[in-house]
Amino acid sequence: MTRSGISSCLLALPLQQTGTECEDLVEELLCCLIQLIVEIPLLDITYSISLEAVTTLIVFLSCQLFHKEILRESIIHKYLMHGRCLPYTSRLVKTLLYNFIRQERSPPPGTHVFQPQTDGGGLLYGIASGVATGLWTVFTLGGVGSKPSPQLEQCSPLANQSLLLLLVLANLTDAPDTPNPYRQAIMSFKNTQDSTAFSSSSPHAFQINFNSLYTALCEQQKSDQATLLLYMLLHQNGNVRTYVLARTDIENLVLPILEILYHVEERNSHHVYMALIILLILTEDDGFNRSIHEVILKNITWYAERVLTEISLGSLLILVVIRTIQYNMTRTRDKYLHTNCLAALANMSAQFRSLHQYAAQRIISLFSLLSKKHNKVLEQATQSLRGSLGSNDSPLPDYAQDLNVIEEVIRMMLEIINSCLTNSLHHNPNLVYALLYKRDLFEQFRTHPSFQDIMQNIDLVISFFSSRLEQAGAELSVERVLEIIKQGAVALPKDRLRKFPELKFKYVEEEQPEEFFIPYVWSLVYNSAVALYWNPHDIQLFTMDSG
Repeated sequence: MTRSGISSCLLALPLQQTGTECEDLVEELLCCLIQLIVEIPLLDITYSISLEAVTTLIVFLSCQLFHKEILRESIIHKYLMHGRCLPYTSRLVKTLLYNFIRQERSPPPGTHVFQPQTDGGGLLYGIASGVATGLWTVFTLGGVGSKPSPQLEQCSPLANQSLLLLLVLANLTDAPDTPNPYRQAIMSFKNTQDSTAFSSSSPHAFQINFNSLYTALCEQQKSDQATLLLYMLLHQNGNVRTYVLARTDIENLVLPILEILYHVEERNSHHVYMALIILLILTEDDGFNRSIHEVILKNITWYAERVLTEISLGSLLILVVIRTIQYNMTRTRDKYLHTNCLAALANMSAQFRSLHQYAAQRIISLFSLLSKKHNKVLEQATQSLRGSLGSNDSPLPDYAQDLNVIEEVIRMMLEIINSCLTNSLHHNPNLVYALLYKRDLFEQFRTHPSFQDIMQNIDLVISFFSSRLEQAGAELSVERVLEIIKQGAVALPKDRLRKFPELKFKYVEEEQPEEFFIPYVWSLVYNSAVALYWNPHDIQLFTMDSG
């Protein structure tokens, strides 16, 4: 019987169908597994037993895979959230985090604690070794069918498995009378440098080295589970969020996230969503939005559309988010993705500084693309209406809905451009240049009832700088145009630009987030757990293409 077989046979039993004696043994076993994880120091000779303890806990919790609905109560839930296991909560979460941080590779053969001994080793050791080897055989039977894991995860199976267990525990649903203690621990842990007293409202709080955690998070973002952990920590733990935003090397974290979005075609949609929401959370902070324009990057090799020998982190972020929007417009057409991309750009817009000329061009190019799409839908709606005047056979397509969505996005883009012009015009000559170069694009929206108000400032800026360029004469070089723009930005009276409410968007989890996160976490376990196999025909929680 495989480990997953043990799970489906034993753990699916309702509470009332399991005898008291059996329940006591289950609680005893769970406590022993947790004690193995938190008490035994991680050495070459203990690596395997630590890995097996973590893996077996995952198996005990994997009954969720065989239920379509979210499990809110089970034997395992009961024992992990109450009783003898509860006091180990903070130590278990801390140990799992440190396993992830350390990324210890699996030791070479010959260093395992259960390696057969040629020199005897004593009767007790021999018995223990024999029993353990027997258990090992039971646990690993059926492993032939396991899915191959990526090389990254195989390098450190304990780190990978520990992270998966941590995500599973953190996403357990609250008990009727008790909030999830593992989520509480993740929400409240502090830096080892923090000497303030723990709050009495955080019974499972602990301390961990934030510098080591930050380094691990930066290095491991190629995996879905590391990105999901980063999301959870930024969203739920204010101490971690404050620490991350205060880092002076924020590019080490942001660049891997941007690379996930850049390779959107190769990533599953959940991974892209998590990366995007992380950016949205970061852009809620004005200090972050300022600092990313001060970080200058050299030779971004993975950005293939154009050679970027030197660009600010802020401009690169804008480029990648705009590229994601354009990809979404032509491929997936996901409104949720659009909304979050635009919200991140909007949060940043008042702090745009010294935009790279290519970033400025792409902002206007995106507006051009939206404008063309808007005109195309209008044309289709008109033709459809004319064609249907003499016929009542078929219903009209819902062009009004398509038009409404496009106009919402156009409105948002105009607000982003307006926010930049209103708050940091003199810092962004390249954006003004791109605006002037494509000024005809905006003509059709000047009198449009949906955009008239927001077009006032843009129209004013275009008119003001166009006039100054005309006065300077014809055949101006790019350098001369930029010089005139810089001089004009100082001369333009700020009070002539109409003030609008500040663009600010805040990420809020949907109601019942477990309906999204629990299937997602278990799809990660199913696809990337080391040496674990579940029969795909028995999986009920998610469809097999959702992982």
